[in-house]
Amino acid sequence: MNEIKPMKQTLSLLVWIVAWALAPAWAAEGVPSSLDLRKDAAAARGINGAVLVAFVSDQCGYCERVLNEFLIPMSRNGEYRNKVVMRRIETDSHSRLRDFNGEETTPSEFAQANGIRMTPTILVFDEKGRRLAKPLIGLTTVDYYGYYLDQTIDGALEKIRKLGK
Repeated sequence: MNEIKPMKQTLSLLVWIVAWALAPAWAAEGVPSSLDLRKDAAAARGINGAVLVAFVSDQCGYCERVLNEFLIPMSRNGEYRNKVVMRRIETDSHSRLRDFNGEETTPSEFAQANGIRMTPTILVFDEKGRRLAKPLIGLTTVDYYGYYLDQTIDGALEKIRKLGK
């Protein structure tokens, strides 16, 4: 019986380590990096929705929390998949990105062009790359963040519907 307790502790530790190691992969799976915002906009147009972009950085604990506690669960929910195309842009990346106009840029240049100074920041765009809502900057109150995120998305969709008339 004494052997079972250390084994359970070891197993629990192993599960925690694996979950910690896989967290970045889960983030990529639930909210992929954007490579071509023009294609993302076309996908959003197909659902009569918007493009939600999460500007994040590698060493940002709040970014990881926003992804893991809010955006990834939302991305798995069919209701949100019918409202927004979720993408993330890593502001410290120098990879290639195609913007809404089809111009080649980098994630860091695109973030600068959109006035991103702090991560995490959420912006919601229409199919032409126009901002539809005020930026959701930082992670202020975790208890209300989901509400603020829903308000941002719903406000953006309302603007899209008005623009479509």
